[in-house]
Amino acid sequence: MYPDSETGSNGTSPAPEYTGPKLFKEPSSKSNKFIIHNALSRCCLAGKVNETQKNKIVEEMEKSPANHFLILFRDSSCQFRGVYTINADSQELVRLAGVGPRTIGSAQVESIFKYSSDRKQFSAIPSKTMGMSVDAFTIPGHLWHGGGTAGGGAGRRASVTKKAVISK
Repeated sequence: MYPDSETGSNGTSPAPEYTGPKLFKEPSSKSNKFIIHNALSRCCLAGKVNETQKNKIVEEMEKSPANHFLILFRDSSCQFRGVYTINADSQELVRLAGVGPRTIGSAQVESIFKYSSDRKQFSAIPSKTMGMSVDAFTIPGHLWHGGGTAGGGAGRRASVTKKAVISK
């Protein structure tokens, strides 16, 4: 209907005319590295006593090509245990630093958490889906004891105790 409306005004698209320096760099892919670094520094491993462990973990994160990092907690009390990355091929969580199982299947994740930078704390997410919004997770208690069986660790502790009794 209006022949000039499509070609008439070029003032509506200023982006192509701008020739100055690029002020905003488009992120290549989403990463939560900065959020995890903040969580470690201000919540999980805060203070002088944890500084060595925190620096070692941050160094491992910097060396890693991964974009998404997850903190493993011992349980819902949010006690730090390790940092994991997601293997894109197998969807397994792979330990990068700290303690815990070397790999964790997504079905073994018990609960997931999101870190709030302003409140400096983790909040449970009522979901089972591991997405980019997840910053931390827990695993069932039986996975902490030995080889993944409920009594694995207890059996070893009992045998150590028996040896101590015999040696007296």
